[in-house]
Amino acid sequence: MTGLFRLLESCVAARYRAGIDRPRSHMLTLEISSLLALGVFVWLWLDSLNARDAAVRASRAQCEAENLLFLDDTVAIRSIWPARSEDGRLKLRRVYDFEYSDTGNNRRRGSVTMIGNEVIALHLGLRFF
Repeated sequence: MTGLFRLLESCVAARYRAGIDRPRSHMLTLEISSLLALGVFVWLWLDSLNARDAAVRASRAQCEAENLLFLDDTVAIRSIWPARSEDGRLKLRRVYDFEYSDTGNNRRRGSVTMIGNEVIALHLGLRFF
């Protein structure tokens, strides 16, 4: 049994000296890249939730100010692109669509444009009286 153990030990030592069982640097790079990508994804998800909440608040407030019904109490993302804010910082420009009603019997479309968490434009569309 001792001879078999020494033979295995010498094989493992020879493989280590040859560099076969050494850690690979590309594996470490892959792990770091994966963690970085996961971190970016989590940041994007949390930032999008905050921006969506701000868009819902702004849309609801505008509908209330104009005596309109904000339907479904939600907004839907239409587009997301990088853009520069007024101070020159790179942020995400998001455009959300929502629906409202002026009579309670119809659905009309509106949109809210945001850069970061700041509302840039809110459009309620044409209404016929």
